[in-house]
Amino acid sequence: MKKIVIGITGASGSIYGIRTIEALSHLQVETHVVISPSAIKTIVYETDYTLEQIASISTKVYEHNDIGASISSGSFIVDGMIIAPCSIKTLSSIANSFNDNLITRVADVTLKERRKLVLLLRETPLHLGHIKLMQSVTEMGGIILPPVPSFYHKPRTIDDIVNHSVGKALDQFGIEARLFERWKGLK
Repeated sequence: MKKIVIGITGASGSIYGIRTIEALSHLQVETHVVISPSAIKTIVYETDYTLEQIASISTKVYEHNDIGASISSGSFIVDGMIIAPCSIKTLSSIANSFNDNLITRVADVTLKERRKLVLLLRETPLHLGHIKLMQSVTEMGGIILPPVPSFYHKPRTIDDIVNHSVGKALDQFGIEARLFERWKGLK
């Protein structure tokens, strides 16, 4: 059975993390979830989800400051980690190995163990500092996957757009969630 850690940070777009958990739960993938304090505020502001609802579809939820949690060690085997959304602050912490919370600690462990780390980075426009941070994480083995919508599948709702980005993130782990229609070429 696959095991994925999902970090949700305070960047706008908390629905990306929530939808990732929903999709993985539906596929019976084990999910280990960490939600930052800023993400809690964003979830309340941007969605109708409660923390209890998110916890109910997660295998395990950890406290953001619990650096001693099982997932903070490389000996805890997981397939990788998705941070959705990923704030620039979190990107900066990962790029600089600044492990001051459980999300950044697990991201650092994921990289050192050569496991998949996928960051749905939420920021625009980008300045050179952001780009250098993305370069640094990419050079360490991370995957920067901004939730940029495609339109070939003719999305009709926000859910269609969110599902496409979440599906692309899950593709990185070889997980087919059937969240969007794949490109079949021009007709």
